[in-house]
Amino acid sequence: MNIAVIIAGGSGHRMGQDIPKQFINVYDKPVIIYTLEGFQKHPQIDAIEVVCLDGWHDVLRAYAKQFGIDKLKWIVSGGSTGQESIRNGIYNLEGKCSDDDIIIIHDGIRPLVDETVLTDVIIKAQKYGNAVTSLPYNEQIFVIDDEISTVKYIPRETLRRVSTPQAYTFGKLDWAYHEAFEKEIGIYGSSYTNTMMVELGERLYFAAGSDKNIKLTTKDDLELFKAYLKSDKDNWLK
Repeated sequence: MNIAVIIAGGSGHRMGQDIPKQFINVYDKPVIIYTLEGFQKHPQIDAIEVVCLDGWHDVLRAYAKQFGIDKLKWIVSGGSTGQESIRNGIYNLEGKCSDDDIIIIHDGIRPLVDETVLTDVIIKAQKYGNAVTSLPYNEQIFVIDDEISTVKYIPRETLRRVSTPQAYTFGKLDWAYHEAFEKEIGIYGSSYTNTMMVELGERLYFAAGSDKNIKLTTKDDLELFKAYLKSDKDNWLK
């Protein structure tokens, strides 16, 4: 099976709204539903689990019923950090998944996941045991020497931008979260599954990415998302 684990446990303070950003309505549809529709429509996704902010489970169930998200099988409470939320989602799948099942982790506030990106992540994970969505880095990166200057840069050809969706076999993922939380490795700060895996000594494999796969963190991101929804690709573009 291929199971999507959608992380929607954040409160979204940086968006500055009265409700969590994953539940903000854009053109009469919540952000989380745009995200879930990408997985609902994908033929290789068998089931969906959402790690959801406490107090919003019933709202999510109602929206899923309204918008026909029938692949949604489980709703799990989030934790106090992103890594705790992902861990809760993985632990809930124990006894429900086999070791070879592919678990696709995705941020609930990345509502523009592309079908080809999701397909490539699944294919690469089936081949290598894991896969992380990635893109080349097109800007120059300099290392801070002091507060106002630098004397060193990192060649951009050596860098990749990694985000979600990212996929792992369930057996390896379940082991990793038990190991990480028992030994307190890769679970603090901005750590995510991919960085945790590297800290545990695992090799990660790149899959295709998309610049449209934006994360809705600020109000400006929300306006960009709305623009993408309204835009049409020019016919002359290849």
